Amino acid sequence: MASPKEPLLVAGVDSSTQSVKVVIRDALTGDLLRSSRAVHPVGTEVDPEAWWAALQEAISSAGGLNDVAAISIGGQQHGMVVLDIDGHVIRPALLWNDTRSAQAAADLNDEYEKLHDGESISVAVGSRLVAAFTASKVRWLADHEPENADRVAAVALPHDWLSWKLSGSTSISGLFTDRSDASGTGYFDPVSGEYRRDILALALKSDREIILPRVLAPFEIAAVSSGGTAIGVGCGDNAGAALGVGAETGDVVISLGTSGTAFSVSTTPTHDSRGYVAGFDDATGNFLPLVCTLNAARILDVGAKILGVSLNEFGEHALAAEPGAGGLVLLPYFEGERTPDRPEATGALTGLTLSNSTPENFARAMIEGMLCGMVDAVSQLETQGVEVKRILIIGGAAKNPAIPYIASTLFGKPVYLPKSGEYVADGAAKQAAWALLGFEPNWTRSSMEVVEAEHSPIVMERYLTLVDRTKSW
Repeated sequence: MASPKEPLLVAGVDSSTQSVKVVIRDALTGDLLRSSRAVHPVGTEVDPEAWWAALQEAISSAGGLNDVAAISIGGQQHGMVVLDIDGHVIRPALLWNDTRSAQAAADLNDEYEKLHDGESISVAVGSRLVAAFTASKVRWLADHEPENADRVAAVALPHDWLSWKLSGSTSISGLFTDRSDASGTGYFDPVSGEYRRDILALALKSDREIILPRVLAPFEIAAVSSGGTAIGVGCGDNAGAALGVGAETGDVVISLGTSGTAFSVSTTPTHDSRGYVAGFDDATGNFLPLVCTLNAARILDVGAKILGVSLNEFGEHALAAEPGAGGLVLLPYFEGERTPDRPEATGALTGLTLSNSTPENFARAMIEGMLCGMVDAVSQLETQGVEVKRILIIGGAAKNPAIPYIASTLFGKPVYLPKSGEYVADGAAKQAAWALLGFEPNWTRSSMEVVEAEHSPIVMERYLTLVDRTKSW
């Protein structure tokens, strides 16, 4: 009797801000066979070697790669990893949520417009620059650490650098990436698929030649590890999540992690000169218009800590209050804000009275404030022609019992909850399988829970009023 055929295995990685997750799946069926995770250091400035150590730990805990045919790495967008001519890291990486580069972003936007007769930089790279973009961080380096800027021979993003390390290459010419992550640098044209080296030179204040990762096709094998595992090109985290959740045109995905993002797969590019919508590429060759806020799941963490309750209990408190939290309104700019671009802003809680100052109303206001930012994000996508048929909510905060119900009251329509999963890592695994097999694997999509609640438009009206009031603060 013939022995059963061994499954063909692929691995997907999500190297996020707070941790790294590894999933190992059957390439043909998508069945999850093994998984693991490891913690990243806290902070907005991190030594990339810490990511590499965490990745190795997670891979080992997941059973290693000896039986894995292919792997792809999804990673947090925008961060700046600068390397010298020998491939050594020059300084700790600046992460997407490091806002010290806010002035650098404003300077680059202005300088580009002056050089191009008032044309917005969004025409060139799909997005108006904010502090998060790699270009902004390169300019910050040139302004504040010129001796380090002079040593820069290559600039990479977190997923680029990790993929390169996994390949075993020590030459900076071996760096590679994909369009989705390159489109978050601020010096890449997401339509033509080419780097804008003039913008990189403007950021670095130098026109000397800098090595940038080669931009490869979405489902290409980029390298092979020393152990014989094929390495896919990888992708940015949101593009990986879109692929992992199986987002289609008309789906808007709201991801509630450290940041809050709202994005949609589109066949046409966007160029929002206002700076609200970022015009990124996705992981398949389409586009991924996206709005990102800095403050999402941590709002719940802070609220639960203040009340001294668990996250689930915090959600139950919120559900015990009426919509509108008795008049309490939260502006959730706890870490500054990216959209709208207010890097120096702080949070605000208004409408306090003796009668509404209850734990229930406080919890409700915290969650409503965080979600109102996402409702505003979706409305900004719509201004750019994005069609909204379904709203899908994923991410760590989506597990809270209050999130889907309160989200439905704010959006005024049903929200869809895919089965909980590591969608960035799953998307990277699917990318690896696609590259390995030469065709898109038919992985069965999980069923979704649908939550619908009565619309409460007054909550969003109060929130937008507070946003307007605080513009001059």
